[in-house]
Amino acid sequence: MPHSKNRILSLVSPRDLQLLGAHLRLVDLEQGRVIAGSRQHVHTVFFPHGGILSCVVELKDGSSIETGMIGNDGVFGAMQAIDDRLSLNKVMVQVPARASIVDARIVKKVADSSPDFRDLIVKYEQFLLGQVQQTTACNAVHNIEARTCKWLIRMYDLVGTDLPLTQEFLAQMMGVQRTSVSTVASQLQDKGLIEYRRGKVQIRNIEAVQLHACECADAVREQYAEVFGKSKETSAAPMSLDQTT
Repeated sequence: MPHSKNRILSLVSPRDLQLLGAHLRLVDLEQGRVIAGSRQHVHTVFFPHGGILSCVVELKDGSSIETGMIGNDGVFGAMQAIDDRLSLNKVMVQVPARASIVDARIVKKVADSSPDFRDLIVKYEQFLLGQVQQTTACNAVHNIEARTCKWLIRMYDLVGTDLPLTQEFLAQMMGVQRTSVSTVASQLQDKGLIEYRRGKVQIRNIEAVQLHACECADAVREQYAEVFGKSKETSAAPMSLDQTT
């Protein structure tokens, strides 16, 4: 079943999935698409099959910083749908992929009728909050190289070794100068950890990237395992973009 490519949907009970299934539909999410604006109501819930959704905080001076990533291990909009909340941040497609989507009213209806489904959504929200808190601490105390490697590991976990990622975009997401990211990227490339060209980053040695990363990458992995446990999908190598279509 295509919807099961999303980890959260794969954990939904057969009864609840049947209630959702009649309303779920598949869409392609193109890079750069904004699926939610800051302080806006959420009308659609997204269950990515791959790729990356970036949660971005925008500041008045035009700068922005990424606080979390959502991939096939998560969902965007479900908690907002359940509690009629606003999206506190802008959410955009950083790496394209396919997703299962459903009207927010349907998600609220299923959550109101199923404590198990509501608990599942709350658990993911707990993990996402932990990821945001870890990112806040990371941005405050860790150097740019360690933070860059941390983001590369998180992206590797979600989409694999080939990342459509410009230095400008990475700098914007990290809240640093592009020249700083360029220097770090060149150093990582010289060490054989990554290969960068034409707006794409290929991770050549993930084990070495992990050695250069701060503890935050492992912390996020451990948080997810504590909330949801490990599965064959999460313990194996991540799916490539070709496998998600």
